[in-house]
Amino acid sequence: MSVKKYRRAVFLIIMLILTIVFYFIFCGGKNAIGNVLAGVINGAGNFLAGEYVPSYTFYDSVELQSEYTLKNSILNDIYPTGEYYRIYAGQGEACVSYDGYVDTIAQVVNITGQDDNKEDNNQNQENDVSVESDKATGGETESEKSTNIIAADTVTGNVYDRQDLNDYNFCQQFYTVTSITSLTKEIFRPSEFLDKDMKITHDSSSPQILIFHTHSQEKFADSTDDDSTSILGVGDYLTELLTGKGYNVIHDRSVYDYVDGKLDRSKAYTYAEQGIESILESNPSIEVVIDLHRDGVADTTHLVTEVDGRQMAKIMFFNGISYSNVKGNINYLYNPYRDDNLAMSLQMHLIGEAYYPGFLRRNYINAYRYCLHERAKSMLIEAGAQTNTFEEVKNAMEPLADMLDKLLTGVRAY
Repeated sequence: MSVKKYRRAVFLIIMLILTIVFYFIFCGGKNAIGNVLAGVINGAGNFLAGEYVPSYTFYDSVELQSEYTLKNSILNDIYPTGEYYRIYAGQGEACVSYDGYVDTIAQVVNITGQDDNKEDNNQNQENDVSVESDKATGGETESEKSTNIIAADTVTGNVYDRQDLNDYNFCQQFYTVTSITSLTKEIFRPSEFLDKDMKITHDSSSPQILIFHTHSQEKFADSTDDDSTSILGVGDYLTELLTGKGYNVIHDRSVYDYVDGKLDRSKAYTYAEQGIESILESNPSIEVVIDLHRDGVADTTHLVTEVDGRQMAKIMFFNGISYSNVKGNINYLYNPYRDDNLAMSLQMHLIGEAYYPGFLRRNYINAYRYCLHERAKSMLIEAGAQTNTFEEVKNAMEPLADMLDKLLTGVRAY
């Protein structure tokens, strides 16, 4: 048998095994046979998925008792469907996973076949667990805190040497890159990105900044049915802070992920793109576009730090680079502003390292575009996670607003 035929035969055998396993998993396969088979092919599935079949899927239903359907499991070469839903064991309800993609078929098996696997795709990539601090806040009342807006004037963290920052390998410490893409030397050119001018170019007589939420229904550990305690409320506060610094800000509170009375994130980025394009068309003066999210992490993870004696959620900057390891540049998700997006998040990260050490997680890189192609100064920002309180995430908007202000007025931390 030729090598080519042998590889084809092995491929078909493994695909047959995976098909059997999926049958057991998605058709009530909590039985012993399904579990044993899932374990046996886990290693083979990882190899197959990584080498041959990167695939993406999500669940149609968000009700625990509904039938699961494997939908749009299509090769990434054709059309990555993106987001997925995951059931949290024992809670009797569905939680929406991290914004990214299921990297491989093997990860689909892991996510759907193990009730106790509560690590999301991003958490598998990044060991970024923060333990809640037990330090006291000094006895300040909430009203006192609200009048004491955080803004750092003194560098207390790291300011890196420009020569070091020009080095591609040195800068990798600031990034987590998902397995389906690569931050290649051709894409990531730190010397060039650090030279880019991020200052805002016109005054506040017309809108300058747009804040929106692709996933408007994202909530926190203590959120209520009042959307002021959700990511929308966090966006309200960031808008207030930036307005207080003299910027003309539009906060789009439109809902893009709740369709026909049901949570549906399968087309959220498409709906959001349509919505913000309309806003940008009506307000061409807008230079900065921020898609504000919260992350989804394991229940045991608490992304929290302390700034000026106050507990606050950690922040992560997220870049989609329209590049996959299988396809290369994803032309149908072309982003003319990819370089500017990467430059903005890099410069923001360095400002955070200098003025707010420990406040930022590593910048996260994924393969697709999201809504980062609308303006050069576009950012997708993950503020905390579902395990943070609303107050922790709201507090984090103060250093974030200060960092944005520093960037947009030309401050450089290198």
